[in-house]
Amino acid sequence: MASLTPLAFAALGLLAEAPMHPYEMFQTMLQRREDQNVKVRPGTLYHQIGRLVDLGFAEALGSAREGNRPERTTYAITDHGRAELRAALRRMIAEPADEYPEFQLAVSHVDNLTAPDAVSALRARADALRDQRAEYDEAATGLEAKRLADRFWLDVSYVRAMLTAQIEWLSATADRIASGDVRWDGPAVPDDTDPSTNSKEPTR
Repeated sequence: MASLTPLAFAALGLLAEAPMHPYEMFQTMLQRREDQNVKVRPGTLYHQIGRLVDLGFAEALGSAREGNRPERTTYAITDHGRAELRAALRRMIAEPADEYPEFQLAVSHVDNLTAPDAVSALRARADALRDQRAEYDEAATGLEAKRLADRFWLDVSYVRAMLTAQIEWLSATADRIASGDVRWDGPAVPDDTDPSTNSKEPTR
């Protein structure tokens, strides 16, 4: 697929559902919590839709004015755009991408903190993720109330499941460090001949 920003890709996905004007797309993204997946701004969205048109992935159907509102142009996905969207989705879902999250990097060097500091930081992150999960629970409740078909908000259930898994790992790891089950001193690689280094797991 031609290089598209995440916002342009999300817009193309909405146009695959039905023709829309940019303001309608913006409101739909907010209602479905798409702003948690991509940065959504009206001005940027208009620009990205123009990019889709330039690439031949979308086309303008016409403009109309409702009451005193500004004139709005409705766009639709083209056959070329639909084919490219499907090809990109198959790849993005089936093939894990190389990503370098900050948290994973931090965990690889967490031994530079004291054990109490590490425990405190892990538990603070778990608390913050619980708050995020509560927001997704609220979003799911709202989407269910609107009777939106499940397939349009699978990302919400996915993120909630990932948050739950992270919270469980963070809490369990903090407990292991606090109890001494994870050694926080000694060599990185224990000496197998020293019995004192075999009773606990190494830090890494």
